Amino acid sequence: MPTHFLRLQAGWASVLSALCAIAALLAAPNAQAQTAAPVLDQTEYASCLNQLRGTAAFGRISDDTWQRFVAPLQADGSVLPLLNAQPEFTMPVWDYMAVLVDDERVSDGRAALKQWLPTLQQVQSRYGVAPAMVLGVWGVESNFGKNLGARPLLVSLGTLSCFGRRQSYFRSEFANALRIVQEGHIPAEKLSGSWAGAFGQTQFMPSTFFRTAVDFDGDGRRDIVDSVPDALASTARFLQQAGYVPGQPWGYEVRLNQGEPDVSGRRSKKPLSYWRSAGVTLPDGSPLPDTLTSAGLLLPAGASGPAFLVGKNFDTLYSYNASENYALAIAHLSDLIANPAARVPFARAWPTDDPGLSRAQNRQLQALLIAKGYDIGTPDGLIGAKTRTAIRAEQQRLGMAVNGRAGQKLLAALQ
Repeated sequence: MPTHFLRLQAGWASVLSALCAIAALLAAPNAQAQTAAPVLDQTEYASCLNQLRGTAAFGRISDDTWQRFVAPLQADGSVLPLLNAQPEFTMPVWDYMAVLVDDERVSDGRAALKQWLPTLQQVQSRYGVAPAMVLGVWGVESNFGKNLGARPLLVSLGTLSCFGRRQSYFRSEFANALRIVQEGHIPAEKLSGSWAGAFGQTQFMPSTFFRTAVDFDGDGRRDIVDSVPDALASTARFLQQAGYVPGQPWGYEVRLNQGEPDVSGRRSKKPLSYWRSAGVTLPDGSPLPDTLTSAGLLLPAGASGPAFLVGKNFDTLYSYNASENYALAIAHLSDLIANPAARVPFARAWPTDDPGLSRAQNRQLQALLIAKGYDIGTPDGLIGAKTRTAIRAEQQRLGMAVNGRAGQKLLAALQ
């Protein structure tokens, strides 16, 4: 959730929720993510909370809610280093895509499509968003509900309201989280999620919840934690509000037959006739389909990597999280879920001689490191601090660049 992480606008709440959720999923090899948690002054924290009590943002919060849920809070310093952990901007795109769009997630997405198809069809009827697109968001945000996050939101948001950057933003989210509990939408014990306050099946921030969440299962509550129908419908409503165009694809991979056209950048939308005249075709050389009214060129790894023409629906994904890599991951995953014949790799390979690893390959790598005596816990496919430390040791032993990155070359060398 930043053309740049700290941009302030209507989409910021969803942008932040996606970033923190994905940071947990990816465990990016980022030095700041390993920064030791500071020890916070609890007296200072209590004083800060008391000052917040009298501000307009918390005017709707009752004394009973405050005493029950705020007064007992202790500041959690471990959330502060994570303010700078943004995998969309710290990971090479081929690593990012390898772990977020792999055979395992595609298989799970197709199973989810089969299980939830009637609900998704009803969601599409109301909001116009294709089932696979909603599933793409669900799969990237929480691995289809398997990774909702375990940090108590009130602890994280309370801490971020008093320490670190963007305190004014987090104070608003803290107040909204308290309202969620106070109004009975979701119990406090269920209000857990990411370090920055995103929660639920598709990781909404509290302000996004009030702006967008819907009661789709008809039980009288907007429950995006335990109600999959509520979560899927709320996600579709978010995309609808962002300008989703029913019946249009997000875009498609293309081939730049005559090199990079004069116009690049997804925001520079041009008619399909422009791209055809520039020699752009589908990867197999066939003409561009008339499925987009206009499109911009996306080159996530430059002109030597895969190229895409993207339309308005790609922009709606970008509004969920202001990262082109993130939007591409959801877009590609949605295509693979919808088309059983599709394969994970793009037609053009990424411009690297050391591609990224899928989660299954990460687990293989971790098992090999454990066999060599490294204490990194149970293989889970997520490259955390202990795994990176072991990787650095093996890279040094093997005479490789020592960067803590899990790639195909290291996996092959250890095998």
